[in-house]
Amino acid sequence: MLARMQLSPECARVLGALIEKGLATPQQYPLTVNALESACNQTSNREPVVSYDETTVLAALDELKDDKLVRFVLPSHGRSVVRYRQVLDEKLALDDRQCAVLAVLLLRGPQTVGEIRIRTERMARFESLAEVEHEFELLGSRDEPLVHNVGRRPGQKEERWATTLLAVPDSDSAAPVAATAGAGRPDRIDDRSDDGGAELAVLRAEMAELRAEVADLRREIQELRDSLGG
Repeated sequence: MLARMQLSPECARVLGALIEKGLATPQQYPLTVNALESACNQTSNREPVVSYDETTVLAALDELKDDKLVRFVLPSHGRSVVRYRQVLDEKLALDDRQCAVLAVLLLRGPQTVGEIRIRTERMARFESLAEVEHEFELLGSRDEPLVHNVGRRPGQKEERWATTLLAVPDSDSAAPVAATAGAGRPDRIDDRSDDGGAELAVLRAEMAELRAEVADLRREIQELRDSLGG
C-alpha cells in the first residue's frame, strides 16, 4: 500500500519538486528534465541541499513512474521534449492544500505547524495555524496515514510532523506522540499562543531563502538564455 511504502531520498526530492512547481508556477508545468534537475538542486527551500545530475533525476522518474506517482507527457503542441508531472494527487484524492503540506515535508523533512503555514505560502493559503492542524488531522487519520507526529527537537517546544512517504533521519527522531494534531496535547498550538516568536524566526529564515531563490531563478534564466544561444 502506498502510504506504507517509503520513497528513496531521490524519489522524494523529485516528487516534492514536481508538486511544488505544479502549485507555485503552473505556467511552467509540467517540467522538463532540465527544469526538474534545477528544482531538485535549489539552494533555497530544500533540506538537505543536493546536487543531482540528469541520470539521477531520470532514474528517480522511472521509479516513480513504476509506482504510478509520475506521468510522462510526450511532446505535443510545439513542445519538443518529454515533460513530467506528478499524479500523487490523483492517486490519493488530495487537494491543493494537502499536496502543499506533503511537498514541504518531502523537500524539507519534519516541520512544525508554523513552519508549514509559512513555507506553503506560494502553493496554498492557510489563514491560521488551526487550518494547518486540520490538514494534518486529515492526512494523519486516513486508513493509510500520510503524516505522523515525530515530536520535538531538543530545545524546541513545537512538535513536528513528517510524511510517512519518507523515512525520518535518526537525528530527527523523537519519542512517539499523539497520532493526530492536538490529540492529548495541552500545549496545542493556536494563534493566541506565544508561537509568534517562532513564526518570526521562520519568517526571517524565509527571507534569506527567498533571496537565495531569486539568485537560483536568475541562474536558471541565464542558463535558458545560454541554451537558446543568447
